[in-house]
Amino acid sequence: MIEIRTISTKAEIGKFIDFRTDLYRDDPCACPYLFSDEMADLYQGSKDAQPYWEYCEAEYYMAYKDGEAVGRIAAIINHRANEKWGHKNVRFGYFDFIDDYDVSEALINKVREYGLSRGMDTIIGPMGFIDLGREGMLVEGFDVEQTMHANHNFPYYKDHMEVMGFIKDNDWVQNMVKVPDVVPEKFEKIAKLIDTRYGLHARKMTKDEAIKGGLGRRLFEVLNQCYKDLYEFSEIDDALIGRMVNNYISLADLNLVTLICDKNKNDEIVGFGVTFPSFTKGLQHTDKGRLFPFGWWPLVKTLYTKWFHYTDTVDLLIIGVLPEYRAKGANAILFNDLIRWYQKYRFKQALTLAMMETNDGVLSAWQYLEAKTVKRLRSYKKLL
Repeated sequence: MIEIRTISTKAEIGKFIDFRTDLYRDDPCACPYLFSDEMADLYQGSKDAQPYWEYCEAEYYMAYKDGEAVGRIAAIINHRANEKWGHKNVRFGYFDFIDDYDVSEALINKVREYGLSRGMDTIIGPMGFIDLGREGMLVEGFDVEQTMHANHNFPYYKDHMEVMGFIKDNDWVQNMVKVPDVVPEKFEKIAKLIDTRYGLHARKMTKDEAIKGGLGRRLFEVLNQCYKDLYEFSEIDDALIGRMVNNYISLADLNLVTLICDKNKNDEIVGFGVTFPSFTKGLQHTDKGRLFPFGWWPLVKTLYTKWFHYTDTVDLLIIGVLPEYRAKGANAILFNDLIRWYQKYRFKQALTLAMMETNDGVLSAWQYLEAKTVKRLRSYKKLL
């Protein structure tokens, strides 16, 4: 007999977070997510509650069998995304379960009931609250280490979705890119050419410029323009941009963040690349993703990998170029700069964040590098 419990208190949400970590305890390719980040994302009653609660609503469920936790799921409605795209979608996310069809079906049915009670007509997922959250279920690449910014799951999840009658809605891929010993000559030539012809060049920003000078905020404003037509994307509002700048850009090693600027427009940002050392190894050495008492140290070593050389992998988190500049070779400027820093930090490989399989403009950026697709993630849909 499967019992489904609706959870809402901070303590219950802590168990909701820990369930996934415990389920993947013996998976060498998995890592826990940072517990404090998960709590900030999920717990609406926190003083640090996310700004997206103004246009999102959600409910969380855990499945129990013989008194033991065996699954979890979140039902999410992003009203802003639904209004933008003309949909009536209820999303499922944070979906993890043992290999028991009764468990997965019972959890999905709770999301179905939640959506129907609020006038929705389609269930889609896995998806988070916003587009920058983790999206998609892993369907290929189970033997490759995950990044903390993407979903990772067991192979049987896909079988459960198909048995329940879900169909593919969208696919994302992740590429592993070898950091070359020498920057490809083509990148350097193109970078010089488009600097001369179009006035585009790479630049770094200081912490003061990023936080106080507004460059960090401008970066996410450009992101909104770059991503506005992508799958289920809803604009990141001003409050959430402020949160992203404070939580991520303020911590970033800015040598690994590159801006593309246009000299002909007062050095206005027209593209960017935000990259971080891979946190996978560091998180694997924490206590269920918690910073204390000792979890902070491996994460500090990751952040300052230029000194500790704690990881040989860099995560390509967000890359964006304004549409009118994509055909001008702006990506070459980006990689011409970043590869040099990767070499200095002794990174051997870069793992891209999930990219839509239909996004030829982004996928073609790797054609001059040794790259291969190592992971595929899929979102599913089904009429309620």
